[in-house]
Amino acid sequence: MRLDEQIVVARGSVTTVVDIDAAIGYVVAHGDPVERARLSFLRAGQPAPEEVVDRIASGQMPEGGWAASAEGSVPSVDATCFRLSELDDLGGLRGPVVDRALDWLTTAQRGDGTWQEHEALAEQAPPWAMPGDPEATLYLTAVAGFWLTTAAVDADPYQTRSLFGDVLPRAAGWVASQLRPDGTWPSFLAAGWHAAVLLHQQQFFYESARVQLVLGDRLSDMSPADVASMAAVLRRVNLGDDWLLQNTRKRLSETQRRDGGWDSNEGPLFDVNTTLTALRAFR
Repeated sequence: MRLDEQIVVARGSVTTVVDIDAAIGYVVAHGDPVERARLSFLRAGQPAPEEVVDRIASGQMPEGGWAASAEGSVPSVDATCFRLSELDDLGGLRGPVVDRALDWLTTAQRGDGTWQEHEALAEQAPPWAMPGDPEATLYLTAVAGFWLTTAAVDADPYQTRSLFGDVLPRAAGWVASQLRPDGTWPSFLAAGWHAAVLLHQQQFFYESARVQLVLGDRLSDMSPADVASMAAVLRRVNLGDDWLLQNTRKRLSETQRRDGGWDSNEGPLFDVNTTLTALRAFR
């Protein structure tokens, strides 16, 4: 399906239209060169110009990760996963820049299967990436596990081999051990949809289904940015029952602004990124 048409979402007897043209126009009008290149790949599969990838790669550290800030000297799990999401939108999870980032993530995994930020980042870390914090540990483990899972699925869709050895089984086992009996998790909301993918691909089917049920129950209270992120993550690996993906798309149709964009959780400067994330859900 091309990303230059309106998406009609049925909701009972009411039909709601997601204005894809308006969303594209919003990104073109307000996006930076990297964001516009991401749009070109999402719309037509057009690989990003080399200079755009180089712009992202210029911040990659020798270890393979990215720092949390331009002045940073320590690679960050959170920042590296964000850069992987950008690179994924520019041409998929392939190439030497991506390979170095994935290799760093595998080596940064802790002995118990988790990921945490380096303690040197404590003073500048947001709550979801605070070194040593249990909620942040679960979130970062789910997100790092998601990106490694996505790379593994892209490289071997039928999962006939273990691309990253025991990295993903150990991560999924730890995440599964943190779930409560009712399917909820002691961490940030976004940990849920990333964990659902990780768990499902490592054959924790029951645990993944329970997490998805919880996410469905919470959908009506989610922000537009959270709904867009969840839909894009589930769509990336074609995970999620039809009811969950359909309902996330309904929520996106209800929260699209007149100018075609969607609100971010971090303020107007990040609205273009949220809009691109929403477009990924309809890719």
